[in-house]
Amino acid sequence: MTTPTIAIAVDNLKMAYGDFVIQRELNFRVRNGEIFIIMGDSGSGKSTLLRHLIGLQRPVEGNIHYGDTNFWSLSESQRRKHSNRFGVLYQSGALWSSMTLAQNVALPLKEHTDHTARDVSDLVSFKLSLVGLAGFEDYYPAEISGGMRKRAGLARAMALDPEILFFDEPSAGLDPISAKRLDDLILELRDSLGSTIVVVTHELASIFAIADNAVFVDAEAKTQTALGNPKELRDNPPSEKVGEFLTRGDSHKISAGVRQ
Repeated sequence: MTTPTIAIAVDNLKMAYGDFVIQRELNFRVRNGEIFIIMGDSGSGKSTLLRHLIGLQRPVEGNIHYGDTNFWSLSESQRRKHSNRFGVLYQSGALWSSMTLAQNVALPLKEHTDHTARDVSDLVSFKLSLVGLAGFEDYYPAEISGGMRKRAGLARAMALDPEILFFDEPSAGLDPISAKRLDDLILELRDSLGSTIVVVTHELASIFAIADNAVFVDAEAKTQTALGNPKELRDNPPSEKVGEFLTRGDSHKISAGVRQ
């Protein structure tokens, strides 16, 4: 059995706004074809870490490598070109309300490829079908449910066949059934397309349903305090805080699981 190669390597990363440190000494690896979770309480810097990974915010210290490429050593134009290998689904779905779903998904294809109008149309229909929205090409975002908007946003994030997909709180604002459908879709993308997926979330149901590996970022310690499979961290937490987060206050589980 071959060892999975590393898709993302984060080394000694420090994030700050001026003198205010958000997180420091972050070190983790994301393997190709895995679902990696960035988890932690509100205010711990999860979404800020995502912004550093996708090129929207420069680290104060440290490096982010994609394969052999030191991402933040690239010029701005090189980073933009490299970022075309990413697909990003933001919390809101970030769809243009004045455009149909087909027009939203077609936008990156028109901006970054030389495909003919027919090819773009075929690709749009294919991407929407992948997320269960075949036949909804001519609907506007306001005409569909929140869960469907998230899936449409995912179709657009997948438009350019990215090597890595990033999700920022994908279940936020969704009812449990819609959230589970989105989790199932994420698993399907990993299994059928071999996608590498990084997800920012604090939702336990999603964390335990989809994660292969995870990092816990602590708002108080201002660094990572756990790294590993969430179920294993829940059953044998490295600290009381990690145990509390992964059991949501079940004191019996925490006291039984924290390593002495």
